[in-house]
Amino acid sequence: MKIFCVILFLSVFGLSVNAQSDTAAYLTIAKEIQNKFAPDKRSIYFNVQFKNDSVKVESTSDLALKEFIKQTASLNQQTLITELLPSKLLNGLAYGVVNISVGNNRANPQHGSELMTQTLLGTPVQVLKKQGGFYLVKTPDNYLAWTDGSLKLMNEKAFGDWQKAEKVIFTADYGHSFTSREIEGTRVSDLVSGNILQLLSWGKDFCKVSYPDGRVAYVQTAQLNLYKDWIKKPNPSSEAILKTAATLLGVPYLWGGTSIKGVDCSGFTKTAYFLNGIVIPRDASQQALVGDRIDVLENDSISLAKCLQNLQPGDLLFFSAAKRRGINGGRVSHTAIYMGNGAFIQAAGMVKINSLVPTAANYDVGQSTTLVGARRILTEIGKPEITRIDQHDWYGKN
Repeated sequence: MKIFCVILFLSVFGLSVNAQSDTAAYLTIAKEIQNKFAPDKRSIYFNVQFKNDSVKVESTSDLALKEFIKQTASLNQQTLITELLPSKLLNGLAYGVVNISVGNNRANPQHGSELMTQTLLGTPVQVLKKQGGFYLVKTPDNYLAWTDGSLKLMNEKAFGDWQKAEKVIFTADYGHSFTSREIEGTRVSDLVSGNILQLLSWGKDFCKVSYPDGRVAYVQTAQLNLYKDWIKKPNPSSEAILKTAATLLGVPYLWGGTSIKGVDCSGFTKTAYFLNGIVIPRDASQQALVGDRIDVLENDSISLAKCLQNLQPGDLLFFSAAKRRGINGGRVSHTAIYMGNGAFIQAAGMVKINSLVPTAANYDVGQSTTLVGARRILTEIGKPEITRIDQHDWYGKN
């Protein structure tokens, strides 16, 4: 599970004596507005900074900005600067497309900062602001984080052209693109399942493709599907989800990971669905809020009988480490995909199959005893935050 840290960044430096007198009041108001209008820092940005006799407030929420202006109007007024993101300093380059096989998105604009999530080549993002060499972006699953120069920045027209362009999707587990129609040739980059490239020409053995930044390369045709056909596939079955999940068996656990190079628990479940054309929320605690709730508990403890009776393959299971300390109602900290007959597949150390059944050889007592819920996703496709890619505005709704 991922926990987004420190989106509300309150810095106080260079304050005059008069400015300091109101700082506590501003901070109190900021905290109240954060709790009311931007409670999930992973999806709504709200940032307050103080410098000399000025207060600068940035947010992706217009309501939060208006409320801050309203509530601070009676204070000993300092210079108040507010900005609704995307920042005007981007000069219209408020769109981006991921330009490398797997891009890293971090908690703060620093290379050493915590890895929060990853984005695949061809993923469209909303660019909100720039700080140093990093960009604050929102991904199609409404997740905020900072990424470096792995983006191709675009204005609205260029982004629209990218959305409309004929594309291909890389469907092999892993591979490469080349500068010529030869697999022994010079490589342009690595590729992973789910990467999206613009199609320049389709060939029997190789396709000519273009990256978001205009690099041209060749990819083996057998490793590609036409994007327009791939996104029009029917809603996935449980068999399709589990088949995809099984391709990740043995892949190492990576905090923040969402590709075959490495996954965390919710990155694994998210990727199993994404590779079948469905966008779901990024983190386990967010995934636990969508879909149809399935009854798997008895008096706040796992009911194996209910699990075996009510769960269906493809359902998401949710666990809370707090239960190990005897705490009920704690934060969801882990997720997995149910396979049937008590078995589930999870990213824990690596992607592996375990069981809820105590007599099973692969019984996972550590997770099973912390089960706190389950959700059915496959019957809820099209409902809020469970979106087909071909119905997602950022990918170019068809």
